[in-house]
Amino acid sequence: MSKADALSAAPPDFSIVTRLERAGLLATLGIAGALQLSIALAQSLLALAVVCWLTVTIVKREAFQVPRFFWPLAGLAAVTLVSAGLSPDPRVSVADTKQLLLFLMVPLTYRFVRGNSGATLLLVVVSVGAASAAFGIVQYGILHYDHLGQRPRGTLGHYMTYSGLLMLVIGVALAQLLFGKRDRTWAALVMPALAVAVALTFTRSAWVGACTAAATLLALKDFRLMAVLPVVAALFVATAPASVTARFASIFDLEDPTNRDRVAMVREGERMIRQHPFFGVGPNMVEVVYEIYRDPNAVETINPHLHNVPMQIAAERGLPALGLWLAFVALVIYDLGRGFRSGRLPAVSAAAGLAAMVSMLAAGLFEYNFGDSEFLMLLLLLITVPFAASFPATDRAPA
Repeated sequence: MSKADALSAAPPDFSIVTRLERAGLLATLGIAGALQLSIALAQSLLALAVVCWLTVTIVKREAFQVPRFFWPLAGLAAVTLVSAGLSPDPRVSVADTKQLLLFLMVPLTYRFVRGNSGATLLLVVVSVGAASAAFGIVQYGILHYDHLGQRPRGTLGHYMTYSGLLMLVIGVALAQLLFGKRDRTWAALVMPALAVAVALTFTRSAWVGACTAAATLLALKDFRLMAVLPVVAALFVATAPASVTARFASIFDLEDPTNRDRVAMVREGERMIRQHPFFGVGPNMVEVVYEIYRDPNAVETINPHLHNVPMQIAAERGLPALGLWLAFVALVIYDLGRGFRSGRLPAVSAAAGLAAMVSMLAAGLFEYNFGDSEFLMLLLLLITVPFAASFPATDRAPA
């Protein structure tokens, strides 16, 4: 055998690959923390993680492997691109589809966050969330972010993003508290700050989502623990500032302007769907065509979206896209629930993933959180980690 043949037959040197795998893991852990601080930093780390993932996959000739819930997401991406091409303004709609790249959070998390790395990632999420919550409390108490015109938002650009991320972190911390071992004390210590911070954002959708996540986790642990929720609600009403309790009461006020506007948006979405059932009005086109479909009872003259995840997806991208999104949701909940019950998936991360999904669904009836980049990235991280962490760190997931 010639020297050239011997070199070509030799197995590849994986020392660089090992370093890339480590870099990919560190970048993914960094994303989990950076999302709650800076979207620019998080997306920079995402780019690094994707490069590591692609390089490792190509060099090691690995098959493309993902949890099965990824395939409806891929279908949703394909339908979204078709909808963008058929949009009244394809240039604007196609530009908006760049968010589909965030779906890559699933394969790179599945590849890098193995074994105990899953628990480490959840610890990063809760720890950074606790710091962010503390800063939000300071904003409310000292910097006068204490009314609807100026709400706590941490270091992020919008209070809705901030409250949505806190909602997800609350689910992770409660999962650690109920099902964990080594991180239970830390979760118990930071839970009050997380709960207070999300309450002080005045964001009702996040309150609904956090309560739904808590109810789900308590029921998974022991259904009798559901009795805790009314006690917590009573304490909240008794101790919260008057402005916060007034905001809470507005949830049930049908004459509240924002409630009336959300009802009107449902009717507006229905009209969009009836006229564009297959591919919708186009990504990022709801605001453009809003005036055409505006309901007589609407409060706002214009809205950027319909403040409802399923309605927004159906109106913007069509009923096939909604069906694919519902298939994604159903597979996540079914596979996480089955894995949690059977013990095939780590209990803490599976419970945290379920909490993330149900809180997204509950809050998403009142807010288009699935379209928020920071929220979507953290959601995809949390629902993928249980499947990745079920494999030892040194193993490759079976096809």
